[in-house]
Amino acid sequence: MTMTSVPAVRWEGHSRESTEYRRILVALACAGVATFAQLYSPQGILPLVSRSLDVSADRSALLISAATLGLAAGVLPWSWVADRIGRLAAMRLSLVAATVLGLAVVLCPDFTWILALRIAEGAALGGLPALAVTYLQEEIHPAHTAVAAGTYVSGTTIGGLLGRVVAAPVAAALGWRWGVASVVVLSAVAAAAFMLLAPAPRGFRRNTRAPGAAVLRLVATHLRDPRMLVLYGQGFLLMGGFVTIYNYLAFRLQRAPFDLSTGVTSLLFLAYLAGTWSSRRAGLAATRLGRRRVLLASIAVMIAGVLLTLVTWLPGVLVGLVVLTVGFFGAHAIASGWTGARARVGRSQATSLYNLFYYLGSSVMGWLGGVVFTHAGWSATAVAVAVMAALAGAWALLTADA
Repeated sequence: MTMTSVPAVRWEGHSRESTEYRRILVALACAGVATFAQLYSPQGILPLVSRSLDVSADRSALLISAATLGLAAGVLPWSWVADRIGRLAAMRLSLVAATVLGLAVVLCPDFTWILALRIAEGAALGGLPALAVTYLQEEIHPAHTAVAAGTYVSGTTIGGLLGRVVAAPVAAALGWRWGVASVVVLSAVAAAAFMLLAPAPRGFRRNTRAPGAAVLRLVATHLRDPRMLVLYGQGFLLMGGFVTIYNYLAFRLQRAPFDLSTGVTSLLFLAYLAGTWSSRRAGLAATRLGRRRVLLASIAVMIAGVLLTLVTWLPGVLVGLVVLTVGFFGAHAIASGWTGARARVGRSQATSLYNLFYYLGSSVMGWLGGVVFTHAGWSATAVAVAVMAALAGAWALLTADA
C-alpha cells in the first residue's frame, strides 16, 4: 500500500469563537494595564510633582515625555528582538524589565536621574505596543483582526485610566512617590496575569538570519511608502495633541475660575472609559464602512472635543474632554490596526514604526504643548491641538485609501 503525504495545513489564526481568541484578548488587556498604567501614572499628579520637586509645569511633564521618548526609541529594537525570540517572549521580557525600572524611579531622589530612569522604563515598556498588533495579526484570523485590534486598544485605555486614578489618591495622602509605587505593584500583578493567560503562539516564524541591514531595508521600505507615512503621521499628530490636553488640563482646572483640588482633577481621567468604548466601536464600524471613513469621522469628533474645552463652564469642559477622548481612541484604533494590515513585508517593523511616531508625538508635542501653555495659556494650547488634528485629517483625506 502506498502512503500519501498529507499537505501541511496553513495556519490561519484563531477564530472569534475559540477559547484561545478570548484568552489572547484578555491577556493583552492585562498587558495593556501593566504597560500604560506605569507609563502614565505621573500624569494625573503632575501639579504635585511640580510643587514637590520645585519645577515648572512643562518640566514636570518631562516625566511623561521622557518615558514616551524612551518607548519611541525602544520599539524598533524590540521588533528585532521579537523576530528572534518570538512576540510573546519579548513582551514578557519587556514587562519584567519595566517593573524593575519602575521601582527604581520611586527610590531615586534626584529629578535628573528620575528622568533618565523614566527613559529606560519607557524603552522597556516599548515591547508591548511595538509587538501587540503584530502578535494579533499572527495569532488571530484575518477576518477578526480589526475588531481584535480595537479591543486591544480599549484595554490600553483601561491601563492608562487605572495608572492615573490609582496614583492620584495615594499621592494626595502620602506623596507622589507612593502614588507611583502603588501603580508599579498593580502593573506587576497585571503582568503576571498576562504571562499566565496568553496561549502558546502558533503563527510566529522565527527569523534568525536577517541581519541588521535587512531590517533597516524593511524600515526604509515603509518610510518610502506614502500610504504608511500617512498612518505614522496620524500617530504623531493625534497622540501629540491628545497628551497635551491631558498633561495640562489639570493645571488649568486647579486655577481660577475652577479652583479644583488634585483629587478632583484626577477624576478627569475617567473620561478614558469613553475611549475604551470608542476604540472597539471604531474597529466594528471599520468592517462595515471602511477604515478611512471611520478615521476621518473620529478626527472630526476629536477636534470638536478640543474646541469644547475652551469654555469656562466646567460641565462644558468635561463634555469636551469626553468627546475628545472618544475621537482620539477611535482614530488610534483604526490607524494602528491599519498599519499591521497594510504591511505586506516587515510587519513587525511597520507596526514598530507606527509606535515610534506615536510616542515621538507624545514626547515632542506633549512637551511643546507645555511651552505654549506656560507662555500663552489654555486657549492657544487648545487651538494648537485642534490645528494638529486638522492637519492629520487633511493628510488622511488626501493620501489614505479606503
